[in-house]
Amino acid sequence: MDNLQKKYGFWTATAMVVGIVIGSGVFFKADNVLEASGGSLPTALLAWLIGGAIMVVTAYVFSRIATRVERINGVVDYFEQAYGQKAGYYVAWFMTFIYYPTLVAVLAWVSANYTQGLLGLDNAVWPIAFVYLTGFFLLNFFSPVLAGRWQVTSTAVKLIPLILVAAVGTVTGLSNGLTMENFTTAAKTVSGGGGLAMATLSTAFAYEGWIIATVINAELKDAKRTLPRALVVGTIAVVVIYMLYYLGISGVLTNDQVLAEGDAAPVRVISLIFGRLGGTLLTVFVIISCLGTLNGLIMGSARGMFSIASRDLGPRPDLFRRINPVNNCTTHSAMIGYVLSCLWLMVWYGNFAGWWGDFMDISELPIAFLYVIYISLYLWVMKTFTDLGSFSRYVCPGLAGAGSVYIIWGAVQKAMFIHFLILSLLILGAGVFLMHGRRPRNTKRR
Repeated sequence: MDNLQKKYGFWTATAMVVGIVIGSGVFFKADNVLEASGGSLPTALLAWLIGGAIMVVTAYVFSRIATRVERINGVVDYFEQAYGQKAGYYVAWFMTFIYYPTLVAVLAWVSANYTQGLLGLDNAVWPIAFVYLTGFFLLNFFSPVLAGRWQVTSTAVKLIPLILVAAVGTVTGLSNGLTMENFTTAAKTVSGGGGLAMATLSTAFAYEGWIIATVINAELKDAKRTLPRALVVGTIAVVVIYMLYYLGISGVLTNDQVLAEGDAAPVRVISLIFGRLGGTLLTVFVIISCLGTLNGLIMGSARGMFSIASRDLGPRPDLFRRINPVNNCTTHSAMIGYVLSCLWLMVWYGNFAGWWGDFMDISELPIAFLYVIYISLYLWVMKTFTDLGSFSRYVCPGLAGAGSVYIIWGAVQKAMFIHFLILSLLILGAGVFLMHGRRPRNTKRR
């Protein structure tokens, strides 16, 4: 059985967009953005706004593409339509072996980090991360429909702490004057920072993920109408929520306190606003939020090798394009996604164990590499979508392209950028070698 059922509707697709984007980044990148901004709240908010604007305009351009290309794996299909089968294969290889599993690994770690804090454990982050990673792959393996329902449920739950912090924190900060103080006084514990470009790159991780919703394109009911609506509505909602949430934090903690708390800043804010019991309950919501994002990423990762095999390319396409007739799951593809995610979890662990020397930030660098692919698609839209008006054909792709260049520039300034670039090229080189490799005997290529 090689056909995926049309089992998801508009709300699942929108929940996937919002649910993947809103999760860990808004919580554990708050201090990173502020630090890169030199401790300046206005600069940090500008970075959040620029990152959000880039996401919305990019999603709009992709919504125009989505109305024309309806196949199996979103951005891979678009790139193949634009530049041919081999080009699409290279993008699919990058998404399968680098993009999906790196972000899955980071999200499993983030979820485990907050869980360890909630339970008051020591040295339990990595075992918990492995359990989360394994558990959600099993959920997608045995019941992809249930995984889709979890995506909708976790999206609703994760909005609770964000909305409460945004509302209560903003009112508190405006009444006690702390918000205005943060706007006018930069943190004293930061000297310099990375600048607006690097701050925007940090927001890129928090805003990333919506593109993964295109993975379930072939499983959406009325995909050509559903996916564009979900992309635009979902991304606009995310920007509004993020900006209000960040203002809420500034009404409770000073800029220096945000930097001092680090990844624990959101938990600290919730505890100060709602007390210990309320803070504990809302921390559970934060964990559910992160797990919702993890689940959405795994939904994409589980379909990576299936996307490659559906093109009759890569090792053993006959095996990886099989779909389990019982649960309609891409069984063998999901197994590869699981193994790759575990390997990248080890790479992420190596940062904290001091294996690499400098910090190899696999939470941000793969995203910047994806923006290179985006730029190529913007050029394709400008060249071939002749029926669109000037705004949709030239203005939006041009703005999205400029935003992509800005994100890439921020990545180039990161430590270990060259090392990650070399590693990525080696992985892509393996993809070139295996494009037509390891096929069963007596099986003809298409």
